Amino acid sequence: MIHYYIRNAYTPAFSGENQPRLRYFSEIDTTADRSPRVMHAHEGFVELILLRSGRCEYLIGSGRYKVAPGDLIIYNSGVLHDESIWAECGVSAYCLAIDGLALPGLRKNALLPDDVPPVFHCEPLFSELESLYEFIHRALCTGSRGMETYAQLLTEAFLSRILPLLTHTTEPAAEPESVLGARIKSYLDQHYAEPLGMPELANALHMSAPYLSHVFKSMCGYSPMKYLQRRRIGEAQTLLITTDLSVSEIGERVGFETTSYFSAQFTKHVGISPKNYRKNALPASEY
Repeated sequence: MIHYYIRNAYTPAFSGENQPRLRYFSEIDTTADRSPRVMHAHEGFVELILLRSGRCEYLIGSGRYKVAPGDLIIYNSGVLHDESIWAECGVSAYCLAIDGLALPGLRKNALLPDDVPPVFHCEPLFSELESLYEFIHRALCTGSRGMETYAQLLTEAFLSRILPLLTHTTEPAAEPESVLGARIKSYLDQHYAEPLGMPELANALHMSAPYLSHVFKSMCGYSPMKYLQRRRIGEAQTLLITTDLSVSEIGERVGFETTSYFSAQFTKHVGISPKNYRKNALPASEY
């Protein structure tokens, strides 16, 4: 018999106001028939995505990031991200959503500073992290009494394992945010529900439309008007799965002039109508 003793003193990883709680688990496989989730943010929790297969480029906040198998992607609360590219790349991933985080030096429900790159290359830890995800998945799938508690403890183990990796990150973002591009994005995010075209946008920001479009596309990968459409569709998806507002009310609220045009654009981006999306969507707690 061989005993392994605790050699170093340690303190609990989570105490006081910092009480992380597992909100949901998701298994993502874009080869299956699933409507893409367009540009959106989560206001009350953090998402942690472990990429298992597939390579693609994500828009997270104001930056574009190339991701590959073994990468851990962190969406702090309130950070806009666009996941629709999953449907085009055959991505397989696991996702954990966690609330109740209050880490020292960070805003509530954030795992890292907002100016730090949110993609971490975790190849040496991949098998271990994947196993923890799988244990959480199995625990929640059983439906047996006490399994939620077990899944919660596994989630805390997962966080304890990755926190040293995150706290040792001090490098600046790989693609520094353009001040001008950020100004354009901020304006679009604040005014997406208003009647807005390139002439109005250029006039509001006091620059030529061609130059504005060039700067913004270089930063985000989308033209301003395409970004605006995706922003509206993402907000519409959120309202469809979290409210009882009618389709026409939602279309008007996110900036579409007519219900027919809203339905046409929604179907174009998501693959199904707003009505069917609401009917088929996952539970609101998973968004």
